[in-house]
Amino acid sequence: MQIQVRINEEGALRNQRYAFTDRFTLVSELLQNARRAGATQIEVDYDASAQVLVIGDDGQGLDDFQKLLSFHESGWNAATSAEEHPFGVGFSKCLYAASRCIVASGHQRVDIDTAAALAKTPIDVEFIVEAISGTRIELHGVDLPDLGDRIETLCLGFPVEVLFNGQPLTRRFAAAHLTTTDSQIGTIHITGMQDGKFSYNTLVFLQGFCVMKPNYSPYDEVNVVHLDSRQFMARLPDRDKLIDEDVQSKRINAALSACWRQILESAKTRLLPEQFVAIYYAAMRAWGHWDLLNDLDVLPVELFDEIVDYPIQDDDRSYVRQVAAAPTRAAIESGAVTLVSLDWLGDDNAARWMLARAKGFLIFDWIGLSSEHWAWRHVRFLDDETVRVEAVSEQIRVQLEGRWIWPTVILCDSVILRSAKDVAEITDAGVCHEDVIYIPMGETSGQPVRQASSFIDENDQFMSSDLEADRDALADLIRRLRSVDPVQTLDSLLQELGLGKYPLLRGKTFEVTVGEGVAPGHSVALLAGAGDCHAVG
Repeated sequence: MQIQVRINEEGALRNQRYAFTDRFTLVSELLQNARRAGATQIEVDYDASAQVLVIGDDGQGLDDFQKLLSFHESGWNAATSAEEHPFGVGFSKCLYAASRCIVASGHQRVDIDTAAALAKTPIDVEFIVEAISGTRIELHGVDLPDLGDRIETLCLGFPVEVLFNGQPLTRRFAAAHLTTTDSQIGTIHITGMQDGKFSYNTLVFLQGFCVMKPNYSPYDEVNVVHLDSRQFMARLPDRDKLIDEDVQSKRINAALSACWRQILESAKTRLLPEQFVAIYYAAMRAWGHWDLLNDLDVLPVELFDEIVDYPIQDDDRSYVRQVAAAPTRAAIESGAVTLVSLDWLGDDNAARWMLARAKGFLIFDWIGLSSEHWAWRHVRFLDDETVRVEAVSEQIRVQLEGRWIWPTVILCDSVILRSAKDVAEITDAGVCHEDVIYIPMGETSGQPVRQASSFIDENDQFMSSDLEADRDALADLIRRLRSVDPVQTLDSLLQELGLGKYPLLRGKTFEVTVGEGVAPGHSVALLAGAGDCHAVG
């Protein structure tokens, strides 16, 4: 017994109507046929109320009308077949989308009842006296209610002029309307060539129709690729996706990167180093061409951050700010500026951040440079250095019983941070190190809890109320632990009140009396001839 492939023609004809997933494929297929026929202008007219679609072109016309009804036989000449790989299914969409198809070209005309045609009834080809230049296709019973809204998008990259209901479409991404570069995969338009404002977003067209696009991107911020149809094929039936898209997208990205290389090399020869780096560094980094910086003394300002506030565990990194101007090569090589690499602040490197802050180090994004760049020789990887923390004149240590964290708290006069190369003394801010919070004399805010924890739970929720509770608890603990001298204690409390903000209190002298007991009250009296003003609490 032997078996072989067989085709049920009736079933194939019946089920072909379900092959196309987009009703507008009808229009794109007819436009494609007109383009292949050498048309320089295509007119599309649609009467939604009558459901009549007419497409006319000025191409070479149709010599053999049997090609219209020969499924999977493209009918194109050898050159077109080699160039574009036509599948021979385009006109078949008309038979399923319309009830009647009238096709005229030259001195011939055919009026097709689509139901009869699909039943394989012979259709007569008529002779007409008045010749039709190119080809004219008239379809009846075609339901395309949104065609007016869709056809502009459909023809964004189409190479032939298209008029819809008498109005020309803009076709803003047609190759003729763009500045393009030839490449191994086709022609490419790069956005950001002049100003360096690159984009990863790319519109890819094959034979004039989009086959790849970003999920969302403004049209003025996209690269445009028109693929060489000899190398790429679109997937049947709608031809809106590339075959082997995952593989082909890598080829396309490689070609985009190569185009950027040419743009950057050209700009480097035309511009001063400062201008070249300022305009094009982001594009160099994005497309992997940062080696173009290796022989320049100028560095991008984007690589440098200065520490401008108290370092905390915060995804916004609000404690750092990009420098106004990049340091010079001379400043870096002489040691006048120290570049350090530091991971984002976490549970294990707060002391390193505090050392960098105290010494004025610049946080350097070394990942943004080629490994062969001269600056690499001058970067300190501070996360790899040991930093010891010492409490100067330790007074007391106790555990903070917070709502979220329970670190050990050490009160001292100051905190010494010591690495193999540097020493810094901290007097104005707390330092968290190995689950210990060191509190020097100048720290009263409770803010060091933010070095101890991010206050983010397992569901990535920021526990703001727990943060506030633990910050207040630490501030209160500091006040109580430092209460060895009554004057210092009261002064610490008054500092937090900021009494100088109140003009009425300025220059006045008060007598404060604090009671005794479990919940003592207090009284305040205004002295120095200011009357007998009293307050009791």
